[in-house]
Amino acid sequence: MGRWTDVVRDAAIEAELETAGHPETLDEARHNVAMRLARIVGGFALIALGIVALPLPIPGWLIILVGLELLPYVWAERTIRRIRRHAPGVPEEGHIPARTWAVMGVLVVALSTFGILFGADVRDWVTGLADADRALG
Repeated sequence: MGRWTDVVRDAAIEAELETAGHPETLDEARHNVAMRLARIVGGFALIALGIVALPLPIPGWLIILVGLELLPYVWAERTIRRIRRHAPGVPEEGHIPARTWAVMGVLVVALSTFGILFGADVRDWVTGLADADRALG
């Protein structure tokens, strides 16, 4: 590791020891910093994946919402509230229940798998219906 990375790492651990719930040990502070970094990297990766998935038959907005939920930033929380305001059945304030996250996760996996496995077949079927309708009309 280079010198600047050591300085950044030490500053992050020092800040963690002084602020975020006052971890009791140096190992606990290191763990908290590593978890925060993992949440940031994972959150931005999911947001990027969600943006790429928007034109695909995969629920990109849901992937973006999960990525925003991981980020430990105030702007991400405000964005989530704005999205919740427009989503029926999801509370604008407060926490989304774990059961809701589980159902959404299952739906993401199921719809993504369906889109990947059967997307071309569905497209061909819909095109065939449109062609048959044109032939009749």
